Amino acid sequence: MNDELIRIKNDVESFQQKPASTAIPLYPGIELCYLTFSSDSFSVHHKAMPHIIQINYCKAGQLMWEMKNENLIYLNPGDFSLHTMKACTDSVLTFPNGIYQGLSIYIDLQEVSDYPPELLKGSNIFETILPEKFCRNDSPVFLAGNEQTESIFSAFFNQPEELKLSYQKIKTMELLLYLGKTELTSSQRLSEYKTEQIRIIREIHDQLTQHMEQRITIEELSRKYLINPTTLKNAFKSIYGTSIAAHIKEHRMEQAAKMLRESEMSIAEIAKAVGYDSQSKFSIAFKSFFNVLPREYRKFPTV
Repeated sequence: MNDELIRIKNDVESFQQKPASTAIPLYPGIELCYLTFSSDSFSVHHKAMPHIIQINYCKAGQLMWEMKNENLIYLNPGDFSLHTMKACTDSVLTFPNGIYQGLSIYIDLQEVSDYPPELLKGSNIFETILPEKFCRNDSPVFLAGNEQTESIFSAFFNQPEELKLSYQKIKTMELLLYLGKTELTSSQRLSEYKTEQIRIIREIHDQLTQHMEQRITIEELSRKYLINPTTLKNAFKSIYGTSIAAHIKEHRMEQAAKMLRESEMSIAEIAKAVGYDSQSKFSIAFKSFFNVLPREYRKFPTV
């Protein structure tokens, strides 16, 4: 790996608040780095390196990347991306949740083509598949995770110390073989959104969380904010990491728990305040979330 890439890794390591893993050589031209950020953002500045491909995987938290066209795209847990290190010469990575945990795999196409891993000799993965399928014209690609990719990436974490390097090498090979055979489809790609769309989604989020006593359908929100229902659902999930229904239910339950602890309101009044006309339906929803009925929760001592 060249000196510029080493400098970038040193910048990342000095920025991270927790001790960072040093770059782990796996094969000639292939290195692995674990990342943990506790911050709102991180700036990246380096020379254009079109011969180096970076694969990023989000394990926890969220990463927002502003594209060169000023659109925004989000990596949520399980998602991953590929890009040449020409695509990120001057970038700001934003962590909306204030935390991010994941990994990056760096592949020097020049070096690895000269000394490919034995299992990948003759596969054209480094000569054509990675640069042409995933990084054509130095454009990044952002992909939704699936069951197969999650089984690959998750094995990079929490392995016995004496087996870590073996797993890292094997799973890197498995990932490259997966990328070699997979066909890119529009359904796999994560969507990018305009700044105005993000602003609308955040307005919708604020309305829903500030007026939890109301039950507003997606169709009603779509008409009010002039946004396509499918775009609304997909963009909301990208930004907040879960569906509208699941996200608002979590807010409702957290608010109900707060009211149970801090107010003298009846359970029926609390149910109505968080959008439930039926106390029994509220109690069922509360128990499914906290594993305890509201009246029992109220008896718990407050800390």
